[in-house]
Parts: sequence; structure tokens; C-alpha cells
Amino acid sequence: MSALRQRVRTVATPERVGEALRFLVTGGAAYLADLVVFNALLFTGTGSAPAKVVSSVIAIAVAFVGSRYYTWRDRRSEHPVREYAMFFLLSVIAAGLQLLCLVITHYGLGWTSPLVDNLSSNVVGMAIATVFRFLTFRSLVFPDRSAAARS
Repeated sequence: MSALRQRVRTVATPERVGEALRFLVTGGAAYLADLVVFNALLFTGTGSAPAKVVSSVIAIAVAFVGSRYYTWRDRRSEHPVREYAMFFLLSVIAAGLQLLCLVITHYGLGWTSPLVDNLSSNVVGMAIATVFRFLTFRSLVFPDRSAAARS
């Protein structure tokens, strides 16, 4: 049990907890943008998949600004175009995970209600995509440059 406690203390440093909380705030803003745009489009007659694509693109832009200037503000590189390109690519993959959940339930299983569309895309898909985003953004887009400098 003490080994587990030591591991938790190693992983849950104040710096990492702060980073995770900032990630959640940024993600919350992007999620809200995604949810509002998706539902606005859905309830104005746009199809489920196109609505998800549009809402995802808007959410990606919100997330990049929050990530670069808030979540990982101390990890920004001198190459914002490269950062944005990598961020966008990884975000598209993550949005694809959300879209895949929607497509499976809506088109594959025939569950076509707005409630199921929201649950599959904005709850299940978002949970899967959030883990993917945190791990890839932290390691590939905004890596700890101070560690590289020490090497």
C-alpha cells in the first residue's frame, strides 16, 4: 500500500493537479461551445453528422486558444503554426472518436433521437476523446521543454 501512496504522490504533484484543472477548464469551454453549436444546428434541421463536424471545428479553435494561452502557457514553443497544425490534427482524430460513437448509435443501431445523439457523442465520445486529447496534447503539442533543455 505504501508503494501505491508513493506513486500517487509522485503523479499528483501540485503542478500536475493544476495542469489537469486548467485542462478541464479549457476543455469545459470547448465542450460548451461544441454542445451549444451541435444542438443549435441539430434543432434547426442540420443532420447529426454534419452538425457534429461543424461543432467540433469550432470547439477545436476554442480549445487551442485555451490550451496555448492558459493550460500550457509555460510550454508554448516558438513555432505556433507547428503547434496549431499538430493540435488540429490530434483534435480531428479526437473529434473522429466522438463522431464514431455518434455514427455507431445513430446509423448503425438506428437510435436516432436527439437524446441518444447527445449521449453517444457528447458523453461517451467526449470521455474517450478527452483522455486521448490530454495525453497527446501534453506530450506531442505542448511537451515539457524544460526537461529537454536539461538533457
